[in-house]
Amino acid sequence: MRIARFTTKGGEPQFGVVMGDLDGYGQLSEDATVVALQGDPLFSGINLTDQVHKFDDVKLLAPVIPRSKVVAVARNYAKHAAELGNEVPEEPLFFIKPNTAVCGPDDAIQRPAGVEDLHFEGELAIVIGRICRDVPEEKVKDVIYGMTVANDVTARDVQRRTKHFSQAKGYDTFCPLGPWIETDVELEQLAAGVRIQTFLNGDVVQDGSTKDLVHDIPKLIAHTTSVMTLLPGDVILTGTPEGVGPMEPGDEIEIFVEGLGALTNKVAQR
Repeated sequence: MRIARFTTKGGEPQFGVVMGDLDGYGQLSEDATVVALQGDPLFSGINLTDQVHKFDDVKLLAPVIPRSKVVAVARNYAKHAAELGNEVPEEPLFFIKPNTAVCGPDDAIQRPAGVEDLHFEGELAIVIGRICRDVPEEKVKDVIYGMTVANDVTARDVQRRTKHFSQAKGYDTFCPLGPWIETDVELEQLAAGVRIQTFLNGDVVQDGSTKDLVHDIPKLIAHTTSVMTLLPGDVILTGTPEGVGPMEPGDEIEIFVEGLGALTNKVAQR
């Protein structure tokens, strides 16, 4: 099931279920619709209403605004660690992005004044569905609500200068999420390999697979929850494949995750 957060012209944000076939390029069929839900499905379950909108008539928003945090995992693909001259960590290395960094599909990624080297990082993201702490690896399915697509936008020059991940990656709009949450999570499929691609102005710049994760999803969730409590709607970014690079105002970035869809944003000067 694909859960979206959306608005219609003049309407308030609401949640809905996206209906329609998804092709191999992450595009929905022309007859796709969005059936509005009553309330927030993370807390009130799936309660369909009689409101049905054509997909082309709605504006998608970030499918979730984390209640407290985005947990982002660094250097979780060996080739990405190597391309930046880093060692692969023996245990998951994570940092926090504030929920104010989240933006949605087609929202502008805003390059702040003073940032000269802005990078894209296409990633698979996990959305947490319940309050959890100390989750063993064999129980992580119980706490996952679904998956979505993310761009872990990074001010690389700030990261090099300060050595602070959260500062370089925590600016407003530095965490695009979308286009929706896919609730049909198969951890076995992720282990076998789900393709992640990033397109810069239509050209492929990242092309990786979740089979190359250094630390898999169960280990990431188990490790994170051994340190901190996760709340419903919190998001875990699972790491980026090799091929990260700069983007400039006017550029368009599309992140595609096989089976999930595509997240597109343009870059603008803040």
